[in-house]
Order: sequence, then structure tokens, then C-alpha cells
Amino acid sequence: MTGVWALLGALAAAGAIGVLLKVREGRISRAKDSIDLPAPVRDLLAPGVTLVQLSTTFCAPCRHAKVVLRDLADRTDGLTHAELDVTNLPDVTTKLGVMRTPTTLALTSDGTEVLRVGGVPKRDSLLAALRPHLP
Repeated sequence: MTGVWALLGALAAAGAIGVLLKVREGRISRAKDSIDLPAPVRDLLAPGVTLVQLSTTFCAPCRHAKVVLRDLADRTDGLTHAELDVTNLPDVTTKLGVMRTPTTLALTSDGTEVLRVGGVPKRDSLLAALRPHLP
């Protein structure tokens, strides 16, 4: 009987974690502190706002995020999309405080972080959050 209770407890915990992860997916957060950007990120900046997508080689959601971000950048003046594979760049993720991929940073041309998105962004929410920073 103890095994049944342990199984039910494990299922409940897994379900709660799944719900928490689903709620956090695509959430937009505002930049907290200004940091000195690592060179690989700084090299990607363009005039206006650059969406820097931090991805890894085997990240399936990264491919979906890339489609969403590239489409948004193609349709929006003053917005650029760049992808950085951080598989072999752990120092970049550490310096930026990135815990998962995909993570998207919205950066101005001077390197100021406007916002960041963990997971696959929701197109309309991201565009609404970016509007005040676009020309």
C-alpha cells in the first residue's frame, strides 16, 4: 500500500511541476540590472532593437522560437533577430543569468536590455511589450 501512495505523490508532484512550467513558458520579464554584455552578444547588435535568441544545438523549442522571432522581425521596422548558439559558450549564459533555452533578450543598439523572454515567445505579447522601444 505504501508503494501506491508513493506513486500517487510522485504523480501529483510531476503534475504540479508541469503546470508551473506551462505557466512560465513565454513569460516576458523586464530587465533588472544593466550588465556588461559578453562580446559574442555585443557583436550581434544592430540599429533599433535586436532580439538575441540564445539557443542550444539540440533544443527543439528553439526552432519554434526562431520562426516566431524571425517573422516578427521581418514584419516590424526597427526590429532585428539574431540567434546565438550557446552550447559551447557557458560563460555567456552565466554572465547573462540564463538558465534555459530558448531565452530571448531584447537589446537596444547601445546594449541596454529592454526585456527577456524564457521559452517560446507569444508574438502579440512580445510586440506589445516592444512597442515603446521601437521607432
